[in-house]
Amino acid sequence: MEAQEIRELRKQLNLTQEELANKLDVTVRTVARWEQMENRRPRARNRGAIRRLERDAIEGFSGGLMAEFVYLNGSLLPHSQAHISVSDHGFLYGYGLFETMRAYNGKVFLLERHLNRLLSTAQIIGLGSRLNATELVNACTDILAANGLKNARLRITVTRGEVNYFPGPGVSNNPTILVTANAYSPPPPESYDNGSRAGVASFPTYSQSPLLRLKSTNYLLNIRAKLEAEVAGLDESLLLNEHGFFTEGSISNVFLVTPASGLVTPAVANGLLPGITRQVTMELAESLGIDATESDVKPADLKQFEEAFLTNSLMEIMPLVEVRDNTGKIISIGSGSPGPVTRKLIAAYRKMVEQHTSR
Repeated sequence: MEAQEIRELRKQLNLTQEELANKLDVTVRTVARWEQMENRRPRARNRGAIRRLERDAIEGFSGGLMAEFVYLNGSLLPHSQAHISVSDHGFLYGYGLFETMRAYNGKVFLLERHLNRLLSTAQIIGLGSRLNATELVNACTDILAANGLKNARLRITVTRGEVNYFPGPGVSNNPTILVTANAYSPPPPESYDNGSRAGVASFPTYSQSPLLRLKSTNYLLNIRAKLEAEVAGLDESLLLNEHGFFTEGSISNVFLVTPASGLVTPAVANGLLPGITRQVTMELAESLGIDATESDVKPADLKQFEEAFLTNSLMEIMPLVEVRDNTGKIISIGSGSPGPVTRKLIAAYRKMVEQHTSR
């Protein structure tokens, strides 16, 4: 936010510099300095006060609605003022990474794990040298505070940034870093009580594709699979690789429960993104004495399992009770209702969330 914008906001609020200073608990000199700063931004320590100024203006002129703020390249900005270059390689070529996380009670669950994955994969595609874990942690904290959110969906997106040549050698010097947060309401309790239904995508994935193991912004295959499910009136679409083995859902990882109450999940070698919630689920299973293994599973194998569920950071652990294969045949998983192993893991996951976010 630059000087002219601060002056305009104060004018909208119909406040003198002194009245604004009292409202924000800063000195008149500070307000005056903000309004004199041309072509540069206020210091980081003043951003909180300026965010409050923006919220006051919007609340006063739009019935109490709060602006949606985003974090973009080191600054917190109203959504309407955040712009990305038309030459950004994330926009032009899908050259980027992202992480989706969930906040409970104002705390981002498993933030460190998500950042570790982001930073390690950023190194692989040449974006890691300019990323800083502390900056990203602060950005997530600030974006929640700026939007007044406690329970939220957060997304970090990192792209190669503006590059005027293609493909361009070396490491990106100026990656685009965007952090967004929106209010999030989880699926209703009846979704977990009744379970979800999935189809099988009409196209295969390639198990050796390096993109499948990265949480890349090049997400078109997943979107296409998800759209197929929505058109069919289903909740999710399960992907098969070129050998006919299950890999993952369009937005989830897949687990199956054996008659012996053990867990089976598709092997990473089949071509999938090993999700953060997938890993946590396997750790929770071990703590509960439930055996968890990776294996090859085909659609014809589904009949032998007693339960199934899907995992991701937003919906946590969602029971899966039915799969419709590519012939239109409906396969019920076990009894067709969420089972005891799934329910036990749901409870364990929610307990872990409470332990990590209630302090």
